[in-house]
Parts: sequence; structure tokens; C-alpha cells
Amino acid sequence: MFFSLYSFGCKLNQLEGEAIISAFTKEAFEFLNWNNYHNASILIINTCTVTSMAEQKARRLIRKALKELPSSCIIVTGCYAQLEEAALLELDKEGNIPRLFVIPGDKKDLLLDLPLFICSEFSSSALPPLPDLSKVINAFFANNSTNKDGSFRFKPEEFSLHSRAFLKIQDGCDRSCAYCRVSIARGKSRSLAAKDILSELKNLEVKGINEAVLTGVNICQYHDHGSSLPKLLDFLLKGTDHIRLRLSSLEPEALSPDFLEVLRNPRIRPHFHLSLQSGSDAVLKRMERPYTSLDVLRAVKELRSVKDDPFLACDIIAGFPGESEDHFENTYNLCQSMAFSWIHIFPFSPRPGTAAYSFKDRVAESEVKQRCERLNFLSKKGRKEYIERWKGREVEAIVESSDKDSKCSSVPAFVPATSDNYLKLLVRCEDKELPAPGSLVKCRISTKLGAPSSFDAEAAISPL
Repeated sequence: MFFSLYSFGCKLNQLEGEAIISAFTKEAFEFLNWNNYHNASILIINTCTVTSMAEQKARRLIRKALKELPSSCIIVTGCYAQLEEAALLELDKEGNIPRLFVIPGDKKDLLLDLPLFICSEFSSSALPPLPDLSKVINAFFANNSTNKDGSFRFKPEEFSLHSRAFLKIQDGCDRSCAYCRVSIARGKSRSLAAKDILSELKNLEVKGINEAVLTGVNICQYHDHGSSLPKLLDFLLKGTDHIRLRLSSLEPEALSPDFLEVLRNPRIRPHFHLSLQSGSDAVLKRMERPYTSLDVLRAVKELRSVKDDPFLACDIIAGFPGESEDHFENTYNLCQSMAFSWIHIFPFSPRPGTAAYSFKDRVAESEVKQRCERLNFLSKKGRKEYIERWKGREVEAIVESSDKDSKCSSVPAFVPATSDNYLKLLVRCEDKELPAPGSLVKCRISTKLGAPSSFDAEAAISPL
């Protein structure tokens, strides 16, 4: 039986999607890439609620799947499903057979048990008739309602869509920032026990995984019986041998001296993403963010002091209610002076249930668009300058894909890879034996000339 899955949003959603894929493939379901989903009997859409655009894309995808696959069941889950279950169910109004199932985000872990239940009901791997499949899926969810927190059940045995592993260490958030709906959908912060994280990381290392991304809604809120994020990192590094660690978003004010000290470890990747949102103190205060622009300046300076020219990225919300031209110039000037390697830009999106949803002093859409365009120009400029600074330098990279079981028909051959400092590389291999996906290679960045636009630069494997 075929299935397909599409995940919107953050690395945490990507991890949970990988775990669901792993649960299905374990029971002999065959995974189809979303671009080739037409033979799938089950489609899973893992939604996000960060912006109204993310929700709009999810609705469009659901409608398209309902129209194109009249004999398939569509399961919608994630943060958007948590907050708007009734509205999503309204998208399936045709026919007498339920085809759309909306599973709230706090019940998403039930999808890990669904494939085994389906297989126990059907003796053949052939596609069952829609009425039968719909009946079984409906019975499963009706009989498996639970109040237990399954936040940390998502542990993929294999990673189908990523060459690097993701490890969920935290979920939820204790803050109520004026613009954010995720804390409403995900609930209060909770953390996986440090010993359990170490056990999972050791298992990944034994499997030959060379890099793991530690992720959560706000990993800076990690707390386990007095163990903070820096203490956890130190514990993990001492308890493992070689696996590299990459961190998801960090809060600027969280970079304490002990945190910075552990970041010096060479197994912590030189790639950091700051949840910044604005460079204006007035806007940050209205957003209910717990830091100032001076904290950001300090954080960037200190991150660059513990790593050699790390890849530094940030999030910025453009056009937050009440953001004047001067406020925006403060943000633009801060980003320019910090020379971020990338800026993830969000036009302000009013989210129901948040404080900012009722703010009346909205910025005109035309002005928001212009601000986004200026930030986008700055972002591309920063990335280009960062790549130029690294030309000719040696990096460690994770191979993203190749055919490890076959010989190259010609040399040199090229494989995609992601460097330790998060550059997308097209790596030239002089050997006929291509490096396996997920393997570590040393390579020297050369030039982008001739490389496809989806890559930052070309590189050549260096002698070890």
C-alpha cells in the first residue's frame, strides 16, 4: 500500500514527519514523494500555523488532494489542525464517505500507531476499497482518543527526506509573544530527560549517523531537573564519541558565559539561527520579547568569538503593528551592521488568539512589501559576501545524496552536500566510488561558476 506525506514549517515538524514516515515504512507501506503521490491510498499533511500564508498553502494542498485523488484518504495534522479542526473538516463536503480526517497536533503521535492497525485489518498489501479504508481509519481514531502527552514519541528509525538526523529535545513554549500562535497550539514548555536524549544520540551514532540537529519549539527553554541547554550539550558531548551537533533557533538573551563556552567545542556546528524578530527596542517591547537590540549585538559578537566566522542567520518580522519608518530603519541598520549570512523574513501576519491580532495600527501592505524587499536584498547580499569569504577555505560537509552502490560512469562526478557552516555545496569527486549519503567529507570551496542556482558554491574533496 502506498502513502505520501508533506510537512510544512519548522524543523520540529520535519522531524515529526520523518517519524511518521518511518512508522509506516516499518509496516511495509511504500513511501511516495509528494510530487508522485497519485498512487497513494493515504496522504498525510503536517500543517503549520506560524503565518496565515502557511495555513492558506495547507488548505490549497488539501483541496488539490481531495480533487485529484478521489479514492484516497487524507489525514491532516499539526499546529493548524490543533487550532482550526472544524474549519478544516469543512473542506470535505462532497460524497457520503469520509475522506478527510483532521487529527489535532496534540494527538499527532497516534499516527505512529495507525499503520500497524491498518495492516492488522487488511491481509493483503493491495489497495483496499475506499469505504473499507475510510472505515478502518475512522475506527482507529475513534477508539484511540487519549489525554497522554505523546510529544516525545517521535523517534524515526530511518530518515527518508533528510541525510542528517533530527532529535527532538523540547516542545511547547512558556512565553506568549504578541504575534505567536505556536505556543497556543503546542502548549507549555516540556523537555525530554537528558539521559533519554543521550540514549537516542548514542543509537544514532551506532547507526553511523554523523550529524544530529537538536530541535524543539524553543530549545533555550530546555530544563530537566536543573539541567539547562548548555549543561545538556556538555553532557551529550561527553557521552558520545564523534557525532556532530547542530542547534535550531536560539534566543539572543540566552547566551550565557557557560553556554558560549560549550559552543566552542568543535563538534558543535558553526551555524546559529537567532530568533530576532526586530532591531527596534520599541517594537521588541510591544512584541513582548525579553531582550533589546544591545542584547542582539552582544550575542552576535560573542558567537563570532567562539567560532571562526560562523554562519549567522536570523528571523525578522516586517511591518509589525506600530512599526514606524524609524523603527524599521533601526532593524535594517542592525541587520546590515551584523552582516547576517541569511535573514528569514516574515511579513506580519495577524494570528487569531494573539495580542497583536487586535492591534489597530497596522502597517500598509504596500509598505510591508517594500520593507520585505529591502530586507531580502540585504539577506542575499549577506549570503553572497559570506560565500566569498569562504572561497578557497576547507570545510567539513555531509553528503546529501548519491548512489553508493554503483560506480560513476565518468569522473569527475558531483554530489550535493551541506557544509558544517550550512552552505549548500556541489562537491566534485575524482573517485569513481561516490561517497554515501550522510557521510562526512573534507572539501575546499572553489567557485560557484557553473553550479546550479540552488547551490551556494562548488567544492572539491580534499585529501584527508
